[in-house]
Parts: sequence; structure tokens; C-alpha cells
Amino acid sequence: MKLTTKGRYAVTAMLDLAFHFGEGPITLADIAKRQDISLSYLEQLFSRLRRRGLVSSVRGPGGGYVLSRDADQIYIAEVITAVDEKVDTTRCGGGTNCQKNERCLTHDLWNDLSDQIYDYLSDISLHDLMVRRGVQQVARRQDDQRVDAAIHVVNGA
Repeated sequence: MKLTTKGRYAVTAMLDLAFHFGEGPITLADIAKRQDISLSYLEQLFSRLRRRGLVSSVRGPGGGYVLSRDADQIYIAEVITAVDEKVDTTRCGGGTNCQKNERCLTHDLWNDLSDQIYDYLSDISLHDLMVRRGVQQVARRQDDQRVDAAIHVVNGA
């Protein structure tokens, strides 16, 4: 399966946004720090996520992004496709030109696998990920690191 950093980072950033839902608009700078993702890369991703209606932007002081729907109504497959990522395990990109411009022997196998993966990701919402114990532990650790860094700055160390 070809899932680039674009799809992975989009899902990670959306999950971060979901964990901070209710705190008001979240800046991309905060997400970038917590998730160690380039701010300029996040700006590109969120432009696409906003166009697809998955996030809303809030301008001005205190601005940032919020989920446009509840976390249980946003599915991983739609986040991935929103950033123009494809869930595809075929060598030909689904074009049936895998072997000398013809369908290869295993094309249907890999195409069916792509469909299975897409269906799987279509059944998992951001909320489904949020309630996983391991995911919650990572989110707590990242928030604790953010608080520790803020205290470190305030104390002038």
C-alpha cells in the first residue's frame, strides 16, 4: 500500500485536533510542535482538509482550526482522500496497465486488497482512535511535554 506522509500526517493532525476539541480553535503551530510536523506542510494539508469540509478555520487573535463535525462522524478514509491520497496496493494505480500496458496476473488480488483497506479505514472514526488506550497515553505524554516546556520557559531555564 502506498500511503505517503501526506496521508499519515493528515490523520495524525486531525487526531490531535480531535483530542483538543473543546479548547477553542487550535493553531497549526501547536499541532506542529506536539506532532513534530512541519508547519508549512500542515498549512498545505489543512487547506485541503478545509476545502473538503473536515475542519473549519477561525481567523484573528485566538484563531486556529476546529473539527467541522464531531470526531465520531469523521472517518480515517475521508481524511486520507481529502489530502489527495489514494489507498492503493496495485502496481498500476488501479489502471489495469500493470504489465506491458495490460492487466497483470495478480491485479484483481491487489485491487481487492485496496478495497478491503479502504473499507477498513472507512469504518474507523477519529473517536474510535481516541478511545484506544495506547493512543490516549501518547496524547497525555505529548500534552505533558508541552506543559513541561512552558514551565521551563516561564522559569527562564
